[in-house]
Amino acid sequence: MLDKLTRNIAIDFGTASVLVYVQGQGIVLKEPSVVAIDVASDHVVRVGQEAMEMMGRTPDHIQAIRPMKNGSFSEYEVTHQMLRYFIRRACGKVWIPPRVLICVPTRITDIERRAIMDASREAGARRTYLIEEPKAAALGAGLDILSPVGSMVVNIGGGVCDIAVLSMGSIVSSDTIPVGGDKFDEAILSYIRRRYNILITESTAEEIKIQIGDVYEHKKPTYLEVTGRTLTEGSSKPILLSSKEMIEALYEPITAILDSICMVIEKTPPELVGDILQKGMVLTGGGATLRGLDRLIERVTGIPTTVARKPISSTVMGAGSLLPLINSMPEGMISLPTRV
Repeated sequence: MLDKLTRNIAIDFGTASVLVYVQGQGIVLKEPSVVAIDVASDHVVRVGQEAMEMMGRTPDHIQAIRPMKNGSFSEYEVTHQMLRYFIRRACGKVWIPPRVLICVPTRITDIERRAIMDASREAGARRTYLIEEPKAAALGAGLDILSPVGSMVVNIGGGVCDIAVLSMGSIVSSDTIPVGGDKFDEAILSYIRRRYNILITESTAEEIKIQIGDVYEHKKPTYLEVTGRTLTEGSSKPILLSSKEMIEALYEPITAILDSICMVIEKTPPELVGDILQKGMVLTGGGATLRGLDRLIERVTGIPTTVARKPISSTVMGAGSLLPLINSMPEGMISLPTRV
């Protein structure tokens, strides 16, 4: 009876946000990946949206932090508290320990894997399973990764970019680099400081990226006026930015992603490269929404490139599609069935 009442939950922990999927309900939560901590007692005060609202508005002894760095959890206790919060929120008032499937980076170490599973159990999970993010993202984007035909996904999150070629339910070649939406923001901030001698906030850099970020050649630029603080006088000053400037501003992180994609393709067996040339590659994650990135990748690699229909939720949707299968699976990293 308890087995029938147990909920199956998929969680995608991103650097910027956390998405939670419940079997039979779909995505039930999407909140910022932020935790507010009382540094004096090392106690977690708030998690998610409530913690996000505290950023920049807290007394000295309260710090609002993003615990995910470069695709890894920086502190075990914070991970445990975040998992407890999101699991409890997903399960609601009727508490029965759920089965939990967590999306993790491709190159997760054994120590990190054990730490996440331990934290999940302590947070109340009945059983814990893990799946590599590129597999989940590819499934969520609608790719057939179970057949002996090559598929390619580039999952650009807030902290890392996971690139993988998949076939028969397994990753054939892959690479993970610490480049994502946060690096895009840092690059824009650095460009404005260097070009205009103006200091802007991280939130302003993110707004610039969203509003006028474009990394492919375009004839009609868009403009955005932002205000920053001059480095010489410390006074506020408005500047007008063009979308064409973003090509230069984002050159370094975009080049790193292009180099990694090319390296993965070089490591892929020729037969699977032929499949990818026919089927194309798919971009997922929040970074995939950067305008012009798909066209730039296609021009550099010669491979047709598209953005997933729902790039930000692709990973958790893919993990959610596997929830009906996990009941009979052993805990740990799950293996996908193959289809010949």
